[in-house]
Amino acid sequence: MSNDTVPKTHLFDTLKVRAGYDPKEHHYAVSPPIYQTTAYEFRDVENAKGLFSFQEAGYLYTRIGNPTVTVLEERVRILDGAAAAIGVGSGMAAISYTLLNLAEGGGRILTSPFLYGGSADSFKKIYPKLGIYFDQAKNIEQPERLAEEITPDTKAIYIESISNPSAVLLDVDAIAKVAHEHGIPLVVDNTVATPYLYNPIAHGADIVIYSATKGLSGHGNLIAGLVLESGHFDFSSEKFSQFSEKYYTLRDQSGTPRSYLEVFPASPFTSRIRLNYLNYFGAALSPFDAYLAIIGLETLSERLGKQSHTAHTLAEYLSSHEAVEWVRYPALKSSPYHALYERDFGRGAGGILAFGFKGTQAQREAFLDAVKLFNYHVNIGDARSLIVNSPQTTHGELEPHEKVPADVPENLIRISAGLEDPADLIADLEQAFQRALAI
Repeated sequence: MSNDTVPKTHLFDTLKVRAGYDPKEHHYAVSPPIYQTTAYEFRDVENAKGLFSFQEAGYLYTRIGNPTVTVLEERVRILDGAAAAIGVGSGMAAISYTLLNLAEGGGRILTSPFLYGGSADSFKKIYPKLGIYFDQAKNIEQPERLAEEITPDTKAIYIESISNPSAVLLDVDAIAKVAHEHGIPLVVDNTVATPYLYNPIAHGADIVIYSATKGLSGHGNLIAGLVLESGHFDFSSEKFSQFSEKYYTLRDQSGTPRSYLEVFPASPFTSRIRLNYLNYFGAALSPFDAYLAIIGLETLSERLGKQSHTAHTLAEYLSSHEAVEWVRYPALKSSPYHALYERDFGRGAGGILAFGFKGTQAQREAFLDAVKLFNYHVNIGDARSLIVNSPQTTHGELEPHEKVPADVPENLIRISAGLEDPADLIADLEQAFQRALAI
């Protein structure tokens, strides 16, 4: 809906500030305006006919489209090299609409075991009641064997590019190859990495999901999600008949029903989310939150660059600490994921790291109570450094036996590095260790 005046040849730091926005379309406002309106008046009857028959681009109702939200969608779309993007009310809405769009009516999703706890718990509790089931892949780190776990009912493979909380890296290229050999798409949650550190589409992903609440916006002041499609996957197979089905709501001006593939050949996946799930389930992205996300994006590379450096510094400090059993961070040479990190992550490994506290539960809790510079809560990607005991909070929904394949041991503490001076953060951790170990 927006004309992009910034050439795609511009580099990332230019695109993150200017892509997807033309001031001439918005009364020459330098910063994208907040369109805090519910509805949009038709110019005339012909304009209404054109909008409802999808022969003319424009806006009807902010629940399904808004000019401020469009700027965010376009900017992230361009940064990721996607064919289309859609903004929704939260990261969980982005996940649920994606999975429902893929497997409505029944099917299976093959997942990585290394997932955000809320995602994993929803896969267990909610979707089976809707006929959608999840198989946790045993061979996700051995893609050459992953085909053994794909069934005729498998509708997609679902992974995270950098897992939360253990910062696991997977061979996305190899997993994508297996998915495509079996005619199913690869879905990648790229929340932790953001498009600055990693581009899943360039590595074969078909659908990319973001919780824009996290690193994309970077200040812990909004709730938002995004779904992107690469434009490369063929949804015309019988396995995905919902995209070929004729719908009266997609009729042309003569009244002839059409399919999503006919009306939106370049973006059937996100268009179907917009007109089915966003329209009827209603998890719309607030224009104000979209605006905040746009502003946050303008400093994405500066934030993620520093946060990656700080996380690496903290990981090295923790690696040699007497109270630390292990550290999970792929930029460390000792990490089992270091080779993948060097191959695929040229700008850093992100701000998330985890470590194992050697002490007792009481000492671990005393440590968390003793930190001063770190905020103790469950968000990630904030400008402020955050710390949390993930097994008891973000992954507290998981049963003990489920935490083993997810690599979330009970003594895990997760850090999300912020923008503070690393020396101050290390000093804070050190004094907290000393207090805890004195118990």
